[in-house]
Amino acid sequence: MHIVVCVKQVPDSREIRIDAKTGTLIREGVPSIMNPYDLHGVEAALELREKYGGRVTVITMGPPMAEKVLKQAISLGADDAVLVTDRRFGGADTLATAYTLSEAIKKAAATWGPVDLVIAGKQTIDGDTGQVGPGIACRLGLEQLTYVERIVAVEGRRIRVERHLEDGLEVVETNLPALVTVLQEMNTVRRASLPGMLAGARYKPIVWTVQDFPDIDVSKIGLKGSPTIVARSWVPEVRKVNTTYVDSAAALWEALWKTDLPERLGWTAAEGE
Repeated sequence: MHIVVCVKQVPDSREIRIDAKTGTLIREGVPSIMNPYDLHGVEAALELREKYGGRVTVITMGPPMAEKVLKQAISLGADDAVLVTDRRFGGADTLATAYTLSEAIKKAAATWGPVDLVIAGKQTIDGDTGQVGPGIACRLGLEQLTYVERIVAVEGRRIRVERHLEDGLEVVETNLPALVTVLQEMNTVRRASLPGMLAGARYKPIVWTVQDFPDIDVSKIGLKGSPTIVARSWVPEVRKVNTTYVDSAAALWEALWKTDLPERLGWTAAEGE
């Protein structure tokens, strides 16, 4: 089984600050980490390999510094890691990112054999869109299983999962190849062993640039391929709210009648008696 995991390097959200004047993220001094959902995706892939055999290939698109998350994936046990990097890939929105990663997955299939399963995190903690995984599935014509909390079994060319929905749990089965987006509740990420950490530190990720994709449509990558426009971002104003504490339902009712709430809701005086 050949499993490809898509990961992303993101700013640690616990350290993010916003410039009140410009409305932009202050990235200076903010550490970068592997997107937490993607980290659980790596663990899921490793558990599947241990159970069914095969190989795990990890792919990320980003600047050269993104190799840090690939080294982390290798330290945990991934077989190979690919950094898709080029200035022309920069500034991509989710549409262009999904296109670029789908082309990288095709190249991974040509390099290491057909891909049976693509795993991605449910979303990233910097963009929070949850669009890239489904976008890749669309580009590659894969069955997609989102919000996966547990991979129950892989039997032959079928995969069965549990999806965590707002109103319950859904058990779904479909054919491989497929793409799943995973939740953090899926597993507990292992700690890298000492040999694993040494392997990760020494590992040189495979680097693919635009030149390595002779058939890529450059009008669909980077800024050129990104129709999304962020017109403005800002920090919400902190509003002061006056709070009144009451000690009974009768006192609450009386207090409400002294506000403009009855007028806005169309209450009559008789209802207040």
